[in-house]
Amino acid sequence: MDSALLETARAWLADDPDAVTREELAAIIERAESGDDSAQVDLADRFQGLLQFGTAGLRGEIGAGPHRMNRAVVIRAAAGLAAFLTESLGESPARVAIGYDARHGSEQFARDTAAVMTAAGHEALLLPRRLPTPVLAYATRALDADAGVMVTASHNPPRDNGYKVYLGGRVVTGAGQGAQIVPPYDAQIAARIAAVESVESVPRAAEGWTVLGEDVVDAYVAAAAAVVPAASGALAEARRTLKVVLTPLHGVGAETVERALRGAGFEDLTTVPQQAEPDPDFPTVSFPNPEEKGAIDLSLSLAEELGADVVIANDPDTDRAAVATIIDGRWTMLHGDVVGSLLGERVASRGGHPEGAVLANSVVSSQQLGAIAKEHGLGYRHTLTGFKWISREEGLVYGYEEALGYCVAPDLVRDKDGISAAVMLADYVAELKASGRTLADAIDDLARSYGVYLTRQVSARFADLSLIGETMDRLLSAPPASLGGSDVVATDDMGEGFQGLPPTTGLHLATASGARVIIRPSGTEPKVKAYLEVIEPLGDDGDVAAARARATEAMDALDSDVHAALGL
Repeated sequence: MDSALLETARAWLADDPDAVTREELAAIIERAESGDDSAQVDLADRFQGLLQFGTAGLRGEIGAGPHRMNRAVVIRAAAGLAAFLTESLGESPARVAIGYDARHGSEQFARDTAAVMTAAGHEALLLPRRLPTPVLAYATRALDADAGVMVTASHNPPRDNGYKVYLGGRVVTGAGQGAQIVPPYDAQIAARIAAVESVESVPRAAEGWTVLGEDVVDAYVAAAAAVVPAASGALAEARRTLKVVLTPLHGVGAETVERALRGAGFEDLTTVPQQAEPDPDFPTVSFPNPEEKGAIDLSLSLAEELGADVVIANDPDTDRAAVATIIDGRWTMLHGDVVGSLLGERVASRGGHPEGAVLANSVVSSQQLGAIAKEHGLGYRHTLTGFKWISREEGLVYGYEEALGYCVAPDLVRDKDGISAAVMLADYVAELKASGRTLADAIDDLARSYGVYLTRQVSARFADLSLIGETMDRLLSAPPASLGGSDVVATDDMGEGFQGLPPTTGLHLATASGARVIIRPSGTEPKVKAYLEVIEPLGDDGDVAAARARATEAMDALDSDVHAALGL
């Protein structure tokens, strides 16, 4: 047994402020000392280092040790953030907005953060109850906060929790004000977290922070409802009678989503009863992510039963939105790129945009948004993966990422927002219905204007995290020479920079047929993800179905080769 590891674990145990994780760690140490190999491996994993900021802040499994989410890690993180704010603002106290969802430990982690901020001399503003991430992101801007903290693990499994950090106020100004942290802020905060000697050394106030009232929630709901203009006549009636099935997937969004939709004039709303109340164990789904197979089955069954017009599913912290509609006679969940392009076309076609208006999406999302921007005379930019990059683009009027994240109102929330997106999506369906049309018709309209852009994702999930790096190294050193029956004509190591983007771990492949594949490790899950895209122009006959069939055939061939490349 590694004596240094044991000594480190005992020191952490003595400093742990939580009785539950102390008991957990003490038992593991005892087993490891007795020669239990599995306990020794477990201990080594828990003490491989502090959790680090990834694509969406700190995120990890709840448990004892520095490489888990627990009160000791959160108090250290809060102390590091407090020190960063003190150094950034000098003697002037920072204002920090703090929110939390319904996951295990979330409220305690939020209160620990408020206690640390208050003791450090900062003004801590705690949201009044368990609320969606977009409410915290809104409050960070609306209250002119210098920082925002949201305790959530979004769509991760029940065993996880996380810690998102936003910067704004006087610390970050301009287009990035109120957005999640990016370099160099993440490294600066991480350095101050690492400098925290112990939890015991971190002062924590017993009181003195402010628990905000419901007015901040009310203001957000009203603003989210107002992302669509007031309706009258046929459109108002279409909104009133539109049958919408909703699910928060056991998260915190049910009330807020329903209130925003009702504020916009939608009355026929039904939330899946088995998933309506917050439950950190997410009992009806394997993974609380609308993208995962089976996650919205209850929604689709209810929609079929009620004869609904549309299904809108949010992830547990409500910053993402999934949409299902009837395609070719059956309920189908739309890919995030399809919804992203539909909303992009809707925002772009409104007109009246300011000079320098920009549409943006992540580099792994569909290239169709660029074609939409060009058609409407708007700027277009692609970014690294993660809304922390998309939301800070100068001139942004709309942004999205294929993983069901949409920012339809950047002035409201500088992040993805599944609530305002739900309002705009429902309005789109209502408007189509008022003219006797559906989302399926709108998707065909996109194909007629821009051709068929077909995207798909292939994921390899790993229990052994070391295999993620090995897989990427293998692909980067020996990329495939052909994909989908077409020669690979461009191979780009994204770690060396790609199309003007900062270096990031990833591999870009382009084929002679025009297909594109980007392979990268996930920033939030133990996966290597491949993002596939095929672009198929319409023939002279303008036959959308025929073009879509050609695209599907090409995608299937591409998909097969990508599976093989990932070892699946």
